[in-house]
Amino acid sequence: MTRTSNPSSKRQIGVGGFVIGAREKKYLNQIIKSNRISYGPLSQRFEKLFARAHDCKFALFCNSGTSALHVALAALKERHGWDDGDEVLVPAVTFVATSNIVCHNRMTPVFIDVDRATYNIDPALIESHITPRTRAIIPVHMMGLPCDMDPILEIAKRRGLKVIEDSCETLFASYKGRKVGSMSDVACFSTYVAHYIVTGVGGLATTNDADLSVRMRSLMNHGRDSIYITIDDDQGVSKDKLHEIVARRFSFITMGHSFRCTEFEAALGVAQMEVKDKIVKARTGNARFLIENLKDLGEHIQLPTTPPDRNHMFMMFPIVLRGEAKTGLVNYLEDHGVETRDIPPVINQPIYRKLFGDLEARNPVARWINHSGFYIGCHQYLTRRDLQFVVDTIHRYFRGK
Repeated sequence: MTRTSNPSSKRQIGVGGFVIGAREKKYLNQIIKSNRISYGPLSQRFEKLFARAHDCKFALFCNSGTSALHVALAALKERHGWDDGDEVLVPAVTFVATSNIVCHNRMTPVFIDVDRATYNIDPALIESHITPRTRAIIPVHMMGLPCDMDPILEIAKRRGLKVIEDSCETLFASYKGRKVGSMSDVACFSTYVAHYIVTGVGGLATTNDADLSVRMRSLMNHGRDSIYITIDDDQGVSKDKLHEIVARRFSFITMGHSFRCTEFEAALGVAQMEVKDKIVKARTGNARFLIENLKDLGEHIQLPTTPPDRNHMFMMFPIVLRGEAKTGLVNYLEDHGVETRDIPPVINQPIYRKLFGDLEARNPVARWINHSGFYIGCHQYLTRRDLQFVVDTIHRYFRGK
């Protein structure tokens, strides 16, 4: 969104935006009139719409993509009896939550460098990182682009590993005709502010595994016995069933969490799911405009690439400088009202340096991206005038060098 704090302030083109429109207000008012804010009809509708859009049987709505990832790994660890300290393979370029949840589940993240063109985990490097303690792989679909999943899935199957797709930055995309979220044991998405679908706070886990969906639903609800997860579960049942529910209503079968969302967040999600095709069209169209009008700077910057076997949803628009640090261009853009963010860095973060040492030395592509990569917005609220301003500003920076 183009934001200005007052009429005289400078232009600011943000990395994301959100507008509560008539459709959102309709569903929000529906909740207010119903006086029902705990998990209910709109949350269930949102889950069904989301699952269908990703070719999955189940979707579970919770309070963040991080929470979805946490319970996904916890459910797999519980089901398969993994030990504390067992290893999970993660990419060396991702948002810090991907590896944080491994540590929070008392497991060990093992970082793998990424592909120089797509910024996704490099499948060719996976096997060399597998040890007898490796239990799972978390490929991250970065910034709207699916990973090269076939070799990842082949390795996982052959080596007996579970796969969690971290799709927090990539909704609705396909790889070789298969939707993100449908190719693994479980996948996790985010609907946080500035994401593709915005619910304020929020995330979803998708799976085709009924047992896994029950386990994750329980973990999101304090580890509660699945006989009573929502306030509707004791309605319209026989007397005997009611008595059974009452006896187990406050039974907690595992160490769970309070990761729930409300009907208010679901209302925003349902409203946007109903116009998701318009959102996709706008974002991908904005990205095409930026690529077309910045391609003459190819000697200076690497623009996003989309392999022919998948599509790019462009949650954001990544740029990596070829021969210099990003600091000069980033500061120039920010000085001129174009908001930027680092392409999510993890291995160079202070806490990870403290825990694991110098990981950049072993991950040269990640080091390059950390040094030279950032992203700008290409969301649906940007106008053609906004996009042209971004293009012109980047060109002015390189003309002035």
